[in-house]
Amino acid sequence: METTVRVLPDADEVRVIVCAGEFDQEAVGPLRSATDEALTDPHLRRIVIDVRELTFADSSVLHLLVRLLHSGRLVLAGPLPPQLARLLEVTGMAAAFTVAEGPEAARVL
Repeated sequence: METTVRVLPDADEVRVIVCAGEFDQEAVGPLRSATDEALTDPHLRRIVIDVRELTFADSSVLHLLVRLLHSGRLVLAGPLPPQLARLLEVTGMAAAFTVAEGPEAARVL
C-alpha cells in the first residue's frame, strides 16, 4: 500500500488529516507538514487524524501524535489499527488519546 496523507476541507473549525499506509522516520514528512500547518492555524478547535488505514507506525509517528496531544485539540479517528493500538499500549500512551469511531464522530467531540 502506498503511503498517503490527505487533508480534507475544514468544516466547523475542524481539520481532518487522513493517513494511509506505512509511516516511519523516512515517510513521516508529509504527515508532519500537514500537522504543523494545522497546529499553527488558530481557527481550528479540533485536529482529527484518521488512522483507520494506517498499516505501520513507528516512534516518529508516536512523537508527532504526542506533540499534537499537547495542543489539546487532537482526536484520533479509528478504530485504531492493531499495530498502532499495540504501539500506544506498550508505550503506556493508549489512555492519553481520545479515539472516536470514524472521522464524523471525531468532528463532533
